[in-house]
Amino acid sequence: MKNIVLIGMPGCGKSTVGVVLAKAMGYRFTDSDLVIQEKDGRLLSEIIEQDGIDGFNKIENEINAGLDVQNSVIATGGSVIYGKDAMQHLKETGVVVYIRLPYKKIKKRLGDLKKRGVSIREGQSLRSLYDERVPLYEEYADIIIDEDNRKIAETALYIKKKFLKYLKRSKKDVDNEQG
Repeated sequence: MKNIVLIGMPGCGKSTVGVVLAKAMGYRFTDSDLVIQEKDGRLLSEIIEQDGIDGFNKIENEINAGLDVQNSVIATGGSVIYGKDAMQHLKETGVVVYIRLPYKKIKKRLGDLKKRGVSIREGQSLRSLYDERVPLYEEYADIIIDEDNRKIAETALYIKKKFLKYLKRSKKDVDNEQG
């Protein structure tokens, strides 16, 4: 079965929901930010501080493009959508689910952006970052989930339901093309 790839803004719940979803699916859980830190040997905030945003985005793209996991829920970093190679690979190996959360809730959930390792340019506001990323999340998403008023377990089960429905529909499309 394909991976489930979670994308969205930092603070939307990708990692938290991802762990619960992985348990509900009987899948493994992979946090791509932790994979980046493990492979690079630095915290995300250190990579950004030392290599800059462009350097971080390059490392993130390379590592995500090389992720070799199956039957996994993958929680990506919020900036994964800047990496064309990474997104191509993730779409080939999984179903991309955008967890959408309104800007006001994102702002409320996030603390210190630098300590959190958020890939944001010097002088850029969280609002402009949100506005820049949302069209990219929507472009890459196979499924969009509005997480606004759901509890974690509800969101995970809703994603599971939508994922299974998506796979059935995709299989039917393939069968129709062949028949």
